[in-house]
Amino acid sequence: MANLKLSHIYKVYDNGHKAVNDFSIDIADREFIVFVGPSGCGKSTTLRMIAGLETITAGDLFIGDTLVNDMEPKDRDIAMVFQSYALYPHMTVYENMAFGLRNRKMPEAEIKERVTKAAKMLDIVDYLDRKPKQMSGGQRQRVALGRALVRDPKVFLLDEPLSNLDAKLRATMRSEITALHKSLKTTFIYVTHDQVEAMTMGTRIVVMKLGYVQQIDTPMNLYNSPYNKFVAGFIGTPQMNFFDVTLKRYGDGVAVGFSNGDGITVPYEAVSKIDKGYLEGGVPVIFGIRPEHIEINRDGDGLKFIVTGVERLGNETILYGKLGDSMGEFSVKDDGNSIIVKLIDRDDIAVGDVVYAQPKHNKLHFFDKETEITLIHKIPLYNTVAAQLGGGRLAALGKETALPEAIGKHVSDGAVELIVPPKAIVKGGDFSLRVAKIEDVDGEKLAYLQDGDHYLFALVDEGVSAGDDYGFSLLYDKITVRANGEELVSPISDEVSLEGRFSKKETRENGERVLHFYYNIGNYSVETVKENGYKINSIDKDHCYDYTYRYVIDRDNIRTVTDGGDGLDVTVEEKLDYIGVCYAKVRTDEGQQFLIKVDRDFDGGKLRVAFDGADVSVYSTKIDMKLC
Repeated sequence: MANLKLSHIYKVYDNGHKAVNDFSIDIADREFIVFVGPSGCGKSTTLRMIAGLETITAGDLFIGDTLVNDMEPKDRDIAMVFQSYALYPHMTVYENMAFGLRNRKMPEAEIKERVTKAAKMLDIVDYLDRKPKQMSGGQRQRVALGRALVRDPKVFLLDEPLSNLDAKLRATMRSEITALHKSLKTTFIYVTHDQVEAMTMGTRIVVMKLGYVQQIDTPMNLYNSPYNKFVAGFIGTPQMNFFDVTLKRYGDGVAVGFSNGDGITVPYEAVSKIDKGYLEGGVPVIFGIRPEHIEINRDGDGLKFIVTGVERLGNETILYGKLGDSMGEFSVKDDGNSIIVKLIDRDDIAVGDVVYAQPKHNKLHFFDKETEITLIHKIPLYNTVAAQLGGGRLAALGKETALPEAIGKHVSDGAVELIVPPKAIVKGGDFSLRVAKIEDVDGEKLAYLQDGDHYLFALVDEGVSAGDDYGFSLLYDKITVRANGEELVSPISDEVSLEGRFSKKETRENGERVLHFYYNIGNYSVETVKENGYKINSIDKDHCYDYTYRYVIDRDNIRTVTDGGDGLDVTVEEKLDYIGVCYAKVRTDEGQQFLIKVDRDFDGGKLRVAFDGADVSVYSTKIDMKLC
């Protein structure tokens, strides 16, 4: 059995098309992972790279602890089941299942034992003497599974194995494959475009679009907490309803205004994790609600719509409608006013009825209009805090405190907004708010700090409880300062990005030819580990010595050279004091600027900095891709 690790995997074809972009996932032993997405999203290409049927352009693929990028498919100890079954038509079922084992020169007695065992498990013992053309699609799929099963591989790869079957047989085979996975207790990776297969089979699901991973999560987390509109619409049948709306806070309620002039009101608590900037009525957002999370009434409470279609599916009824009370002209194009509702055990509604839809308040979804990313994260991405600057002081959250010099020198006195991530709120003495409640989120404690009529969100330790007065400070180097919609001060990232060249040097050591590879930035050359040097050379070939690369280093891994050793010479342009931490803005002789951490008593001048080649991540500048 085996775990797998895909680290920054890319597939780029000779014409420059990127089929898979920066795919990373750790797959535990015995997991059932499903890759799902529309045609052309890169899911099958990723599976084929795992199988060794497609070369990996960049990135690392590990099966167990073994790097297998350049390993032949036959040596990876995996088995693949194809959409087309790929059975030999002139061979019997037994011969098809035994074919790979015979190629390995396995004893015939052991082959018979393995084939018979697999046939019993898949209920195809009675068909071992038949040829594929004498069997149904479902039976042929069992043979394809059996051929993989007899090899006893570490990993099973299944590429849309059920797409050629009818709906009833697909449902049966879904159950059989799931049961097979539990029986074998090995790792399965399954590709499908069918979200029902993904939801019912996978322990985790990878949702892909246009070569990019959109979200990796459990089926229910994808359903309940989609990262963006695409995931929300792809998962669930019928798909989620989407409407263009605005949000306006009124006391304990939020008015949701629709484009046709209609609206509903939802409790503030239901949308309290949405940043207050979206609740002022002037920012268009996308409202999403699943058909099964809408209740219907006839008494005028909710969104008015006219029923344009009804599908009765036994205990389920699907209603199709248009907002308002008029059918309007027929069009296959969604005008933004269409609505779908799924009802259980109700058949009293007919085409032409005018009814009212009331979304369940604990099932609401909202997405940014431009990015289409959810506005209700489990842990909010940021808080917006109103502040006043003046005389070197900062007034916010009912307190006044010293203003960091790094902010004061770049921002004029007056009203500003502080964009504060929850992780930038740390225990301290500058501010204090009452803890309204604590929520456990994926192993972390999210505190709702009562700030007037809304919440400030912070991550706190185990000692904090609801009702406490929580004293805290801000990590000013991790916040954004904004005034009149303009960003005046940006947060300091944890990484430094520099551009440079790549080179090699050949030496003779103990009579042997040895290659050394270097990252060259200005006057500084730092040797990298040979593995990374060979990676860059294998991707860009001999052109690698002519290209410019982007070198990314964790800021904490950059050190100041004080003993005259090798390093990158820089000139200090200014010192940035954020109270809790200080940075020096430096410039190389070639004009590249970056920040380094310094002590508070640092006094400028010339510096030499260095870092280890093993701590550098390398990115191509001609195509957006991490190389190593």
